[in-house]
Parts: sequence; structure tokens; C-alpha cells
Amino acid sequence: MKSFRQELWMNIPARRGYANLTPEVEKALRASGVREGLCLVNAMHITASVFINDDESGLHRDFEKWLEQLAPEKPHAQYDHNRTGEDNGDAHLKRSVMGREVVVAVTGGALDLGPWEQIFYGEFDGRRRKRVLIKIIGE
Repeated sequence: MKSFRQELWMNIPARRGYANLTPEVEKALRASGVREGLCLVNAMHITASVFINDDESGLHRDFEKWLEQLAPEKPHAQYDHNRTGEDNGDAHLKRSVMGREVVVAVTGGALDLGPWEQIFYGEFDGRRRKRVLIKIIGE
């Protein structure tokens, strides 16, 4: 069995934003040489997410509105976490809702995604570099 590991470095210039990782994950898959197996993609920071959904800007705006209703950024004082000197209590909650990672089947050397499915990085406390792990195993 082959095993391949790669890190992507993300730097979303705003506090919140989304980036389509699918092309980078496909590039890593080609480099791995794996034809049949599994591909894990996970955010290595507790205020960021990796998820699968449609690459449609209206949907991304809907995510932003929905997440702000669930866990509004302000007032910062509403979160006990922020009493430690942080201001990102909302980002931790948003990450919990959107998830840490995805696992995608690899079939015939390609990501086995459904129609319209893409892999995304979601940033909820940006403006600094963060890592995403790609781990591919298989034959």
C-alpha cells in the first residue's frame, strides 16, 4: 500500500472566506500515484474547516449569513472563550458546524466525487497562515 502526505498553506486575507481546494487535491493525487484508495483532507487549525459542497458564490454567501446567525462574531463578550484574551469564540463554533475534514474515495486515479461536489477550505478566523493536510493511502 502507498501512503502520500502533503501540506497546503492557506492565507485568507479576510477574517472569513472560502477557497476551492479541489485542483490542489487532484494535483496531490496525481503525485501520489494512488489509483484505488482514500484521500483525507483536513484543516489543521481549530478555527478552519474542510467540507464538500457546490462551488457557487450564492451558496457561499448563504453559508456566511447562516453561520453568522448561528454564531455571530460580535459582540465578542458573548463568548466565554473570549475572556481568555481571544476574539474568535465564534470561529470555533463555526468550525464545529462545518467540520474538520473530508474523506473521498479514489477510483481509477481520480477523486470519486458526485456531480457538482468540490472540496473547500472554510476560514473563520483568518489573516494568517494555516495548514491543510492531504493524506492519500491506497494502491
